[in-house]
Amino acid sequence: MQPVQLGLMGCGTVGTGVARLLIHQQGIIQQRTGIPLVLRYVADIDRSTDRGVSFAPGVFIDDAWRVVNDPQVDIVIEMIGGTTLARDLVLAAIQKGKHVVTANKALLATHGNEIFKAAAAAGVDLAFEASVGGCMPIVKTLREALVGNSIQGMTGILNGTCNYILSKITEEGIAFATALAQAQAGGYAEADPTLDIGGFDTAHKLAILLALAYGTQIDYDGIYIEGISAITPLDIQFAADFGYRIKLLAISKNRGASVEARVHPAMIPLDNILSNVNGTLNAITVNGHAVQDLFLSGRGAGMMPTASAVLSDIVDLARNLRHGAVGRVPLTGCQPDQIRATPVMPVTEIVTHYYFRFTVEDKPGVLATIAGILGQNGISIKSVQQKGRKTDGHVPIVMLTHRAKESDVRKALDQIRGLGVVGAEPMLIRIEESDQEH
Repeated sequence: MQPVQLGLMGCGTVGTGVARLLIHQQGIIQQRTGIPLVLRYVADIDRSTDRGVSFAPGVFIDDAWRVVNDPQVDIVIEMIGGTTLARDLVLAAIQKGKHVVTANKALLATHGNEIFKAAAAAGVDLAFEASVGGCMPIVKTLREALVGNSIQGMTGILNGTCNYILSKITEEGIAFATALAQAQAGGYAEADPTLDIGGFDTAHKLAILLALAYGTQIDYDGIYIEGISAITPLDIQFAADFGYRIKLLAISKNRGASVEARVHPAMIPLDNILSNVNGTLNAITVNGHAVQDLFLSGRGAGMMPTASAVLSDIVDLARNLRHGAVGRVPLTGCQPDQIRATPVMPVTEIVTHYYFRFTVEDKPGVLATIAGILGQNGISIKSVQQKGRKTDGHVPIVMLTHRAKESDVRKALDQIRGLGVVGAEPMLIRIEESDQEH
């Protein structure tokens, strides 16, 4: 059988993993697929680093454009990252009729609409399983396994760095900065962790999932994003006292004419399966009208788990090529002429439960004043807890609410901030209860 020629662009952590699998697992891959996969090129500007894998003469080059321009390359594997050069290379490969595999969630979240349109017009396939959740097969699940389901909602832990940090704070009671430093020392966080701890990496992934779940255009800018840097051991302890655990969640709910799409820390009940997903694991629950709740979990990052997902995509495209079945599965799971621009509900319109922590002067009547402001804004208190005193005369007051509208909550907090007895910025954490509708 004629081999399928592959061109790998980028030989960093994941790219190296892909190369290792293609070379070291060559026999088992051909045994299972019957298709010889030939690594024609591996392109990276750094050719001096020892990657623990040997390439045939002429394979390891420093010019990614050579990969794109070689007419013998059937599938281009983009592992460069970023949204500039990667975009140019991917679009050029598509224009030359090459099929593309990428793990680049930032690229797809920001330029996905353009890239998907170009691929459909050129009649080529684009595969991106590793862009969301590492080895966790959520893309294939939404695009193929759940094709007959109306997706009602998705809730996921999609960033291993944040999950590791929050797990450390929960287990050891250490400060955020200490947990972040440990994550960096362990190789779980970048030197500049902004994309992870700020929630942006999770939002990139959620933007892709929205398109797959609801047949919409990608709308990264519409997603509400809030990171984890304000979370304290005190909040985690209060959460535990109330029977919750704090996780950074990607949340989507189908509202018919619109969808909820938000990334933020949230409290979830201890009996929620996601509350026990710890360390660097990723996980997601998907609610489909036919399957009800589906749960997936796996390593969301790392060389070999992510490379495994990339290889799965390579094999899918190679099988399609050999059977002349290009375009068999629509790129985002929906026919191009059926994709629509579905608005994302403003976060001010959501209705959920809330956790508040106020740091206030230890004076009579303060609690009643705050409760009064909440009541005036239609916010009903479910429970109150006051524990511990600070040497400066301020005490923490914690409240859980019944379901309330975000716009009302924000209005109430603005009024509470104006009280002279409030000594620090109020803490707000949304609560995702198991009894909430999708």
